[in-house]
Amino acid sequence: MTVSTPSSNLGCHVFGVAALATGLITLAWRGADHGYQLRYLVYAGAAAQIVGGAMVQVRRLAKTGASVLGAAYLVFALLCVPQIVAAPRIYNSWGDFFEQFSLVTGAAIVHARWSSAWSRETLRRMGRILLGICAASFALEQAIYLGATTNLVPKWIPPSQIFWAVTTTLLFALAAVALLANRMALPAARLLTAMVVSFGLLVWMPLVISDPHNHANWSETAETFAIAGAAWILADLLGEH
Repeated sequence: MTVSTPSSNLGCHVFGVAALATGLITLAWRGADHGYQLRYLVYAGAAAQIVGGAMVQVRRLAKTGASVLGAAYLVFALLCVPQIVAAPRIYNSWGDFFEQFSLVTGAAIVHARWSSAWSRETLRRMGRILLGICAASFALEQAIYLGATTNLVPKWIPPSQIFWAVTTTLLFALAAVALLANRMALPAARLLTAMVVSFGLLVWMPLVISDPHNHANWSETAETFAIAGAAWILADLLGEH
């Protein structure tokens, strides 16, 4: 089986830039949100994000860069498991896991697109299923923490904060169904990408501007665009002829 050149790499570039930015943000704050025992692991992860994010911008290095990012995000996802086991009824830890796992999926798709080991049909199916599960988690997390979701919606966007909190929750759920059932999967992936990008532009970037000294605002912004990049990578894959 020969390796075919992806028809679009825009999602990969967005994903890589967001990963690189996340690593730089982590180093800039020196792992401030993590305990001493995890700090060196956080630094290693940040370095992997910077190196991997830079490598996926270069065609001949994209496969290796995706492997580096996938390994880093898999470690981050696995770090959520102890919290899930300790308190399985608290969905926040589950949500954190699937946020990181969506990034693992994005990196895995990039790696596989440049590999001869996977057929395009198999890759599309696995990408749909894995990101569909993550989208279902996003919907469930927003529904469980609807109050917090509502507070994040800018007040100036009509008609109301609760309207958009509920609407985006339903849209996540519909995207999950479309991807898992392979019904209108391509428009679902594209709309999912657009929605997550809008979160970054309308929710997190204004928070960064209003409070630039808050590490969480920066890290959430970068992670949001990384998740958007992962969805974009799937949309690029599904859109190939």
